[in-house]
Amino acid sequence: MNTELSHRQPVELARRLGFTTAVMLVVGSIIGSGIFKKPALMAGQLGSGELLIAVWVIAGVMTMFGALTNAEIASFIHAPGGQYIYFNKIYNKFVGYLYGWSVFSVYQTGSIAAIAYIFADYFGYFFPPFHLSPQLEAFHFHISGIGDIFPLADLGTKTVTIACVMFLTTVNYFGVRFGGVVQVVFTALKVAAIAVIIIFGFAMGQGSIEHFTSSAVHFSGVGSLLGAMLLAMSGAFWAYDGWINITYVAGEIKEPQRTIPRALFLGTAIVIAVYVLTNLAYLYVLPIDVMAQSKLVAADVAEKFLKGYGGAFVSAAVMISTFGTANGTILSSARVYYAMAKERLFFQKMEFVHPRYRTPGPSLFLQGVWASLLALSGTFDQLTDQLIFVAWIFYALSAIGVFVLRKKMANVPRPYRVWGYPYVPAIFVAFAALYVFYTLYSDITSFSRGETPLINSVMGLIYVVIGIPGYIYWNRKKKLQQSKEPNESI
Repeated sequence: MNTELSHRQPVELARRLGFTTAVMLVVGSIIGSGIFKKPALMAGQLGSGELLIAVWVIAGVMTMFGALTNAEIASFIHAPGGQYIYFNKIYNKFVGYLYGWSVFSVYQTGSIAAIAYIFADYFGYFFPPFHLSPQLEAFHFHISGIGDIFPLADLGTKTVTIACVMFLTTVNYFGVRFGGVVQVVFTALKVAAIAVIIIFGFAMGQGSIEHFTSSAVHFSGVGSLLGAMLLAMSGAFWAYDGWINITYVAGEIKEPQRTIPRALFLGTAIVIAVYVLTNLAYLYVLPIDVMAQSKLVAADVAEKFLKGYGGAFVSAAVMISTFGTANGTILSSARVYYAMAKERLFFQKMEFVHPRYRTPGPSLFLQGVWASLLALSGTFDQLTDQLIFVAWIFYALSAIGVFVLRKKMANVPRPYRVWGYPYVPAIFVAFAALYVFYTLYSDITSFSRGETPLINSVMGLIYVVIGIPGYIYWNRKKKLQQSKEPNESI
């Protein structure tokens, strides 16, 4: 009888990721395409080299504050699922479910689709994608709240996108250590590629340090300056996003109570240094007004020292960078759905762990299929724009959780306590609240002027609310199962 029961014991995830892989997961999940594309847009919004660097530093410091704050929770709650588990402990299972639902429905799956699409787009630089006839590519249908869907448009690029998503899904199916090796290799390669741009940009870019203090825009007052900085910060925050991914794989990290806080601090510090140095290199080579007009600023800078090969170099660098970022996001995010299933608040098969590879196979492939469908629809950019607003609400709630758990779980040992408590988490919460309210105000203003057909932030909240019927269904089913379990054991 005991033998029979032992066979029924579910297979758990194994702790196979060390400190180096954890740091690379933080760095690799953050650095994607943002540092190659966003600086030009931000330069146009700010019109000042000094302001551009200031925005990258402020956004980096706020990201560090968020990482350090979450690191305290991660030091004593280190089950698979990360923030999903945190919200269960801080608030309740309903809040945790809403977070997990947003991760699955759009936020992380949409990010996977968007990142893989950028990989495929730059893949087309070397291997031009196929196209269907204009009539077929023009086929579309409308979905209220989302817009027109063109599933056959850019089908060649979308095919490469889906192939990338499913390839990396398969890689991570065959073991978290295998996926970790891919993460380490591609993170090292992307940092090396960016280092080439920084070093050769300064050494051979024929630029000027006067570009650092040049200005092409004059703001009428403090309000317009603050508005421009907050607007530009949206681009910076997108580039810094992804640091939370390491908490999702807490159940597979060795000595998570020590490893996760150290990896969050070191990984985020590395990214801040890389981003600031990269933007300084961009500014050194290109004046702020020229930078603002650039379609791909990294390629224009690389062209200065790689005559005729700048575009090829940067295209390869973006492919390497986005491939690694997609891998890190796929590896980590699937653990959220696994954790939800273990709580019986998601499809039950998602809690299955492969007995040999010790990976959540069904969660990985469900995530891969859904991300592929989002890629085929072509709506991932719009969806992630709408959900980034919701993500920052959850970031704020998570930081508030440090105060809640200091009282709620006061006697639980904390291997790491957030530096600068209570000021660091309080500053992060205040900044997150300011960012959320400004985003909502900006979206409403743009909608009232007829500049956008939807209020993106409100739509983001609607996508989260859509998941509530699922919670009601799974929660009711869970209670029904629990009511039957005692009778079955008699």
